[in-house]
Amino acid sequence: MEPAQSEMSILGCSTNGKGHNLGDDKYVPMKTMPEELDTNGTQNARFDDPDGILESEEFLPNGDGTKPMRFTDFEGKTSFGMSVFNLGNAIMGSGILGLAYAMANTGILLFLFLLTVVAVLSCYSIHLLLKSSGIVGIRAYEQLGYRAFGTPGKMAAGIAITLQNIGAMSSYLYIVKSEFPLVIQAFSRADPTADLWYLNGNYLVVMVSIGVILPLALMKQLGYLGYTSGFSLSCMVFFLSRSVVYGNTGRLRVFPLQTAYTIPILAFAFVCHPEVLPIYTELRNPTQRRMQHVSNLSILVMYTMYFLAALFGYLTFYGKTETELLHTYSRIDPYDTLILCVRLAVLTAVTLTVPIVLFPVRRALNQMFFASKSFNWLRHVAIAVTLLSFINMLVIFAPNILGIFGIIGATSAPCLIFIFPAIFYIRIVPKEQEPMHSIPKILAACFAGLGVAFMIMSLSFIIIDWTTGSSNSGGGH
Repeated sequence: MEPAQSEMSILGCSTNGKGHNLGDDKYVPMKTMPEELDTNGTQNARFDDPDGILESEEFLPNGDGTKPMRFTDFEGKTSFGMSVFNLGNAIMGSGILGLAYAMANTGILLFLFLLTVVAVLSCYSIHLLLKSSGIVGIRAYEQLGYRAFGTPGKMAAGIAITLQNIGAMSSYLYIVKSEFPLVIQAFSRADPTADLWYLNGNYLVVMVSIGVILPLALMKQLGYLGYTSGFSLSCMVFFLSRSVVYGNTGRLRVFPLQTAYTIPILAFAFVCHPEVLPIYTELRNPTQRRMQHVSNLSILVMYTMYFLAALFGYLTFYGKTETELLHTYSRIDPYDTLILCVRLAVLTAVTLTVPIVLFPVRRALNQMFFASKSFNWLRHVAIAVTLLSFINMLVIFAPNILGIFGIIGATSAPCLIFIFPAIFYIRIVPKEQEPMHSIPKILAACFAGLGVAFMIMSLSFIIIDWTTGSSNSGGGH
């Protein structure tokens, strides 16, 4: 059973997920995980290498009696603050630009309620992920799926992560495509009807992808992006401060309830779950409680920013709020210097978010198609180049940013936020520790059911909206 032995070699970490001290230069005996019973009553402790062969090299040689370094043996060196920056940057993105439109369709009170519910549920689902990860010593989303349901579970998680994050990166680059030409045209005072290459969004999004995103995406570990994540969040704070300046001119109104895209947009705005476990791995002094604090703080910060940006954007424009808020602000004065700086700050923020989101997609593809392969720089680079090329093609032909929010948010987001964490938790946590009739597992089952209901409801809203033709009018104003 050579494959099984290879897979079990990663379990040289404690069940709470903490790695060994790299300062220990002696061989550390392997600790095996408790074997569980599968559905047929047979023992099963086999699962794939959770990324030790994907995003990290073997720093310790094999020939001198020392054990090779694996994913769960990696000693995290990323500080608490940098981890908050990275996770906050993973949460934040183009979703913040669609929230004012969502509030215009729901009203302030219902929007606040929905935003609060989604934020709390996101914290709870991260708790389920961290609890499952701590029990089996795995810090890869796909491998939790394998541990719970075998290869189908791994493939389902990998596909959901790929679809979700490709949708996210597409929405970010769509903003670059639509906004960057307008900013350049305003700064240069060029004729908007002139056929100039630097006013062509298709050219610009390719240039940004090659010149900025690709070098950052080629970094070997996620922790290296902490500084760019902090700068990205600072740019969004600047955008928020400008929203407050303009958001004091209106009177409170509530528009009729039109929630076809509202809930998917909110769910899409808080999806960070594929990035949680990689950030957990690189966290200094990693514990479940410490990573939960990182997650809670990141979600709280983004919750506050989301609500304020949506509130002041809505109070400024009401029913004239567009699906992409920057377009709405540009109607005030397209040549106003401060507004141009705000638009440039948002462009910078969403651009620097793309590498953070690309890392889990590359890991998912590695887990699905190259699980038995060791780390290879050529494959590492090739996957990044291929992903960015595909996403650029998607962005160039994507008709509307709202469609990206709605469709992806209604499908992949419920799986990653609600369904997968809950069912993985139910399957992974031993029945001896928490019986099926225990309160935690009953809550997890209800949580999974909520995700299924949310997916059905959101897709139904979108189908009805498309059928009636209201999506065309909603996306064009």
